[in-house]
Amino acid sequence: MKLTILSTSDTHGYVFPTNYVKKGSHQGFGLARAATVIAREQAQAKTLGPVVTVENGDFLEGSPLAYYVARVKPDRDPAPLMAIYNQIDYDCGILGNHEFNYGQEYLQAAIKDAKRSILCANILDHNGEPEYGQPYQIIEKDGIKIGILGLTTQAVYKWEKATNISGLQFESAYLAAKKYVPIIREQADVVVVCYHGGFERDLTTGKPNDIHVGENEAYHILEAIPGIDALVTGHQHRQLATDVFDTPITQPGFRGQAIGKITLDLERKADGSVTVLNHESELVPTKHAPLDPQVLAAANGLNSEVGHWLDQPLGHIQGDMTFDDPFAARMHETPYIEFIQKVQMATMGADISATALFSDEARGFENPITMRNIMTNYVYPNGLSLLKITGADLRAALEVSARYFAIKDDQIAVNPAFVHPKRRQYNYDMYEGVNYQINVAKPEGQRIENLTYHGKPVTDDQELRIVLNQYRAVGGGHYAMYSADKIIAEGQGAMSEIIADYLQEHPTVPATANNNFTVVNHPE
Repeated sequence: MKLTILSTSDTHGYVFPTNYVKKGSHQGFGLARAATVIAREQAQAKTLGPVVTVENGDFLEGSPLAYYVARVKPDRDPAPLMAIYNQIDYDCGILGNHEFNYGQEYLQAAIKDAKRSILCANILDHNGEPEYGQPYQIIEKDGIKIGILGLTTQAVYKWEKATNISGLQFESAYLAAKKYVPIIREQADVVVVCYHGGFERDLTTGKPNDIHVGENEAYHILEAIPGIDALVTGHQHRQLATDVFDTPITQPGFRGQAIGKITLDLERKADGSVTVLNHESELVPTKHAPLDPQVLAAANGLNSEVGHWLDQPLGHIQGDMTFDDPFAARMHETPYIEFIQKVQMATMGADISATALFSDEARGFENPITMRNIMTNYVYPNGLSLLKITGADLRAALEVSARYFAIKDDQIAVNPAFVHPKRRQYNYDMYEGVNYQINVAKPEGQRIENLTYHGKPVTDDQELRIVLNQYRAVGGGHYAMYSADKIIAEGQGAMSEIIADYLQEHPTVPATANNNFTVVNHPE
């Protein structure tokens, strides 16, 4: 008998095969494609034995469609999005870190609407009890008892604004697995751990490759906890299908670009126990799969609303705010980045501002500016925070940002740590309101040169008011110099709303760049 474990992860509300950058684009991903592959794989696998299908987290936030449901539709009810996901025959679901972006009330409503059972062992209430669903579930299929443990990356508390996670405790996934795996082992024939988190070590060498301690714990879980028959992972957006410590693992990318598939060959012995004889893991790509008609039927009306909303003109540009090369746009200030900085500073009354080019899909604002432009360039629903910091804090933050660059073949290139194991372009910030130079030829920690504010050198004890998105304001992205205790004001609404509001007051905006920063390679 074969047990098949199918999974999606990090779909981020991408139902249709588009990244929304260009109207009408059709690309090789999306829940509608994934649904077709899942149904096919389920049908084929059921001839061989039981099938378990898992949604592994980060489904509520990420796409313009998901944002529209959460923030634009008048009732702000997740039911339309959940109705789409409910077309897929999932057995259970895991919570991702982005499930908290729209607050706990929204998340609770989504869980109520979900057909799948939600499992979460390590997000606890004030009494230390699991807050969201059960920690694990025993599913019996074809006489096989399958125990499934649900885990979420503990690092949510480091990134999410306090009001969205009030009253919650985020326990280590490793500690939760250490507690529950033996309990499940006593009750189940097969133990499957489903973790919205990834690997903190290189899978070949075992060397650490994660710069955020505790965010990803999958390697440690498999290394130290016996009795796990299969591990489903996510969060890092990697495409993985292999063995780690002789345990099959998968991680199916993001936006529904692949389905994770683990197959366990099972044998029931004379004493009634079940043994795993062999295992296989693979990723099943969805790139060429047709769109599932049930998903389309559930989503088409909503999709039309989203398309209309995305294409409404909000403002006009005097000049050009587009760019072709995202890497070049991180080395030389573009009018798009300067505009975002201006909006942030005007909104929060700040001396200085920092922002990132969040994705390599970004190409700046076309003319006229539409919500489509905004949502595909500023892809996260973060709001803004105003912090009081010192000049020393600012210099330290700039040095962290400068780590994005490295020297390869005597040329400035991207530091591999920002690409593998997870793409982290969003952790490179550009600053406005100060002038500075990043000299990539210098050692890390000594790269910031000629840092001035209003023409004068920034001193360590100088007080400054900086506007940041709320993820960065609490130290997200390894910016330890920023923290909640330095926040002096919080903005209202997500950045996309803030930009739209700014354009209502300034319907025509100039495309300018003062080139206040440079990135150079000047060896001594």
